[in-house]
Amino acid sequence: QVQLVESGGGLVVAGGSLRLSCAASGRTFSNYNMGWFRQAPGKERELVAAIKWIGGSTYYADSVKGRFTISRDNAKNAVYLQMNSLKPEDTAVYYCAADLIVYDAANYAYWGQGTQVTVSS
Repeated sequence: QVQLVESGGGLVVAGGSLRLSCAASGRTFSNYNMGWFRQAPGKERELVAAIKWIGGSTYYADSVKGRFTISRDNAKNAVYLQMNSLKPEDTAVYYCAADLIVYDAANYAYWGQGTQVTVSS
C-alpha cells in the first residue's frame, strides 16, 4: 500500500508558475512509477506527466510539453511537477499516482486526493 498526498496547488495568473509536490509513504517509493493526472470539470481525467522508477524516463502530454517538468527525489519519497507558462486551460484538480508497472497509461493503482490548480486569464 502506498499513500500519496499532494500539495502546492492554488490560484495563479496566466503565464505564472506553480510547483506541485507529492509526498509518498508506505512501500518502497523508489520502485514505483509516478504520474501526475488532472481532471477539469466536465472532462475526463488525463495523464499529464509520468516518470519511471528506473532510468528516470519521462512522458508528457502534448498539451504540456515544454511547459511542465516532472521530477522525483527518491531520498525524500517525493515527486514534483513544475508548471510554467500556465494557461487557463490548465485549470483542473491535479492528482499524483503510483504504480509498480503502469507508466504512460491511466490505470495506476494508487492515487492521492488531489490539489486544485486555477489559472486566471
